[in-house]
Amino acid sequence: MTRPSAILIAGPTASGKSALALRFARAHDGVVINADSMQVYRDLRVLTARPSAQDEAKAPHRLFGHVDGAINHSVGLWLEDARTALEEAARDARLPIFVGGTGLYLKALTQGLSAIPPVPTEVRESLRARAEGVPVSELHAELSRRDPLTAARLRPTDPQRILRALEVFEATGESLASFQAQRSPPLLDPQDALALFLAPDRPLLTERIDARFDAMLESGALEEAKALAARGIDPALPVMRAHGTPHLIASLRGEISLDEAARRSKLDTRQYAKRQFTFARHQLGMFRWVAPEVAEALAAAEIGQ
Repeated sequence: MTRPSAILIAGPTASGKSALALRFARAHDGVVINADSMQVYRDLRVLTARPSAQDEAKAPHRLFGHVDGAINHSVGLWLEDARTALEEAARDARLPIFVGGTGLYLKALTQGLSAIPPVPTEVRESLRARAEGVPVSELHAELSRRDPLTAARLRPTDPQRILRALEVFEATGESLASFQAQRSPPLLDPQDALALFLAPDRPLLTERIDARFDAMLESGALEEAKALAARGIDPALPVMRAHGTPHLIASLRGEISLDEAARRSKLDTRQYAKRQFTFARHQLGMFRWVAPEVAEALAAAEIGQ
């Protein structure tokens, strides 16, 4: 039986991906490589459900908590880090195990990345300065006037992607969608990898999402949000939009109660899980959908252990 070149574990939030990746790494001499856009940030271990220090000590982990929250990290930057992690895994004769809920990262890894030119720093800073304090609905309306094709593809409530599309148009005069049609070669051939999408029962997943957020609060999530807010960094940066963070910060400011912050955070996370299912269904066709409880046995059978 041919050993896969890598294991890829996708799935909705709270589906058990990290624990499964750790078990795979221990069983198959692997290295766990993060593919979650929020778990790259060192500021939020609890709120992004990053592996604990104890778990990280049980097997090699890469690309977790290595980026400062003040940095506007991107899929392109992550892909370069992933390339290095793959080279290190090959050098150390370890099985690379990519795990994360950011479908765009896994799509770029296995299908290549859109050839979007870099945006000059002065363009980015100028546009973000003009956008500060502007309602996201107005930003989306501006994008609709300048780049209607991309605007139609984005949620009107997603300021980060709207700003990104405006930056690209400002810098190049061309639609972001036109660049997305051009792709670089993938780092991994999904045909050579074992690619699994964990698909738990929906009612059970809802229960796990809610219970996990309660556990996060008990483990210091509010204190983590307070420390991040104290940094005073741009609220449009990705780290400031990690699930639970905006609502907990609003609670700390006295704008809403902690109970209301928890309720909104759980709702946001459940809605995000639905989007993860949808993205995987339409964009990650090479992934095999499996119930979490059978994924380990399936991998053992395919790897031959």
